[in-house]
Amino acid sequence: MLRILLPTDFSDNAYNAIAYALQLYAKSTCTFYLLHTYTPAVYRAEYILQSPGQFGLGDVYQTLAMNRLDKLRKKLVEAFPNPRHNLVPHAAFNTLVDEVQEVVNNENIDIVVMGTQGATGAKEIFLGTNTVHVMKKVGVPLLVIPPNKAFENIERIHFPTDYEVDYNEGNLKMLFHVAKEHSSSIEVMHVSTGYELTDDQKKNKVKLQKMLKGLPHRFHDWPSEEIITAINRFHQEHGTQLLAMVRNKHTFIERLFVEPIIKKISFHATIPFLVMPQEP
Repeated sequence: MLRILLPTDFSDNAYNAIAYALQLYAKSTCTFYLLHTYTPAVYRAEYILQSPGQFGLGDVYQTLAMNRLDKLRKKLVEAFPNPRHNLVPHAAFNTLVDEVQEVVNNENIDIVVMGTQGATGAKEIFLGTNTVHVMKKVGVPLLVIPPNKAFENIERIHFPTDYEVDYNEGNLKMLFHVAKEHSSSIEVMHVSTGYELTDDQKKNKVKLQKMLKGLPHRFHDWPSEEIITAINRFHQEHGTQLLAMVRNKHTFIERLFVEPIIKKISFHATIPFLVMPQEP
């Protein structure tokens, strides 16, 4: 059984990401945790000042949050009925990232699925602040869904790599799960740097080839090109439905936050992004 965490701020983007997750894992037995966190400013201030007259305010917010989560759960059950799925509401007075980490640890979460932006997300921003913090700090796979992205069957998964990662069943578990469930082809892309692969890179490539046996897949040697541009062009030419990467210090993910913003928008607006930690 998969255990999937679905943070929500009750925005349309959050609902869209949750709906995507329910459809993506429609064939899997899953427990979905609907998570909402709240940190009302007036309560934080009064709590710090230890004003006894305000100590009950947190209970009010907890009740309101749980009521909204229960309404959301009922709405989802009606929209996506599935006997394999169990939806569990969870509200907490905490920051989102801290509570995500806590739930991940306490409930043995397999993957977090969330929107790229929250209720106040600006269209020109690639990833919202909360999404970035979750990506950097939480040690489980993260699937981020662009705004208004409707679910479509995952026929081709784009998997860029520099072969710097020592791949194993742990860090590729969620990639393989999606590929098997949707009979997807994994399109492995390596962008040429003008140099031969090192011995370690060759070893990692052979290991990846062995791990992909039994799954539809193809290896693509892409001509030398800036990695973000290459990913955009590959997606446009091959019509992939999911971008998947293992996060390490060499990857494109680390450069997302320093590259010119204009290069990020085209794929951000069209394709979900599965980020897997290097250490499972």
